[in-house]
Amino acid sequence: MGVLSEFDSKQLLASHGVQISNDLLVASADAAAEAALQLAGPVALKLCGQALAHKSERGLVKLGLDDPASVKRAAQELLATITAEDGEVALLVSQMVTGHREFIIGVARTAQFGAVLMLGLGGVLAEATANAVFRLLPVTHQDCQDMIHDLDAEPLLTEFRGEAAVDQHSLVNALLAIASAAATDGIEEIDVNPLIICQGQPVAVDALVVTTNS
Repeated sequence: MGVLSEFDSKQLLASHGVQISNDLLVASADAAAEAALQLAGPVALKLCGQALAHKSERGLVKLGLDDPASVKRAAQELLATITAEDGEVALLVSQMVTGHREFIIGVARTAQFGAVLMLGLGGVLAEATANAVFRLLPVTHQDCQDMIHDLDAEPLLTEFRGEAAVDQHSLVNALLAIASAAATDGIEEIDVNPLIICQGQPVAVDALVVTTNS
């Protein structure tokens, strides 16, 4: 098995129609500061590499950086944590995506049922409710609509804490796009977490794709 970096995972999903965060991949702290200027707004900064699937656990994610100087300092701190086991590593600069609602979409393969698509509540709500629904792949547009309905999350789909209602058509399209990516030769698993609802639109902020290739 192999693992794509977060950047490569998100680019793969974007090629199938998933809306992703606005990202730039750079090699140095100075370049990270320049990327933050280009993205024009608060950014998130992460170490990015094939061996860095669990960045948050190591403190490799910096959020809400709002000026080039703070981005450069954070980048220098992150680069100082690199170990030999991390392999080839870059800096991922992402425009901050904000929203009170988070979802998880994933694809796993089981010995008994084959490929399964999952939609669940993300963030703190995921831990509190363990609310998720599943469908065998392939799926139809109606299957994806049913998944959203079966998630029993109606209060989160309407206007919420001053934010626009979820564009359910776009959420269905995200599910279909991830199902399409899963049908690509060599794709074993997909994990999009979180998928943040920003101005009503679902945006993949982090993603992990596992392949059959080492």
